[in-house]
Amino acid sequence: MAYSGTHNPSRGIGGGGWHRLGNALKTTVLLAGLTALVLLLGERLGGAQGLMFAGLFAVVMNFGSYWFSDRIALAIHGAKPLPYESAPWLHQMVERLATRAGMPKPRVYLLPTRSPNAFATGRNPKHAAVAVTAGLMDILDRRELEGVLAHELGHVRNRDTLIGTVAATLAGVISYAAQMLFWFGGSMLSRSDDDEGFGGAFASLGLLLVAPIAATLLQLAVSRSREYGADLAGAELCGDPDALADALLKLERGAEAMPYDRAPATSHLFIVNPLHHGGVMKLFSTHPPIPERVRRLRELGARAGGYRARGPGGWEYAY
Repeated sequence: MAYSGTHNPSRGIGGGGWHRLGNALKTTVLLAGLTALVLLLGERLGGAQGLMFAGLFAVVMNFGSYWFSDRIALAIHGAKPLPYESAPWLHQMVERLATRAGMPKPRVYLLPTRSPNAFATGRNPKHAAVAVTAGLMDILDRRELEGVLAHELGHVRNRDTLIGTVAATLAGVISYAAQMLFWFGGSMLSRSDDDEGFGGAFASLGLLLVAPIAATLLQLAVSRSREYGADLAGAELCGDPDALADALLKLERGAEAMPYDRAPATSHLFIVNPLHHGGVMKLFSTHPPIPERVRRLRELGARAGGYRARGPGGWEYAY
């Protein structure tokens, strides 16, 4: 059956409700782990009062992230609104995909960098924005660009933009608390030594070393699982998994040739990691390996029964 232009979540090739439920449960467990680390560090820093302060601080930080995440992310990268008259075809493409996803058209922004990439932000579909770089529009054809935009709208539809911001905030709180423990923890370690013996001080020191690493790994697990889900949703929305796969390969080469290191803490927002890392640093990448993402998309394309161009207006596929 040809794609009709109206998104039907229950029938898409993205895995259906069970797939989304599994991802939601996984994310809940990972975010709970991050929150537990925040509370544990708070208790180690200040006992019962520190535990209360850590809980309050996490709530306040997440509240700010919820309401202002889109403005913060766009401002950090110097993104500017892209006027409709500058690229009407791009706005029409975003609107068409948003209609298929059953959500309002996000605001469209342009990042003034030659590094090819894109990201989405916003607390929900009604307050979402999609940002593309100048380099992205240079190296992708319109078919591939539609796949990238569909991926980003998949993030919005799945509420990944909010989840990623919360995960980054909690990880940041943990890293900051660990730094406080390092610089101002001498008295606390000696107190632990007096009150709990050598084991208490050793436990605090171990927490100092392990907590930031654990927070980073939990954040990466959240980010990586979200990317696979957005790839599936993007393939469903644009109706052409191979277009997204082709775009990912081009973007990976572009990131290697022109890394983008502005605000590394936000690298998890982008469709491909803008920070090119080789060797062991790949283990700490915020994104799953491109070859694995491409493999999954190619399999989706093969199972969908083949694709054919419908002309300049878009693509259609058969279930």
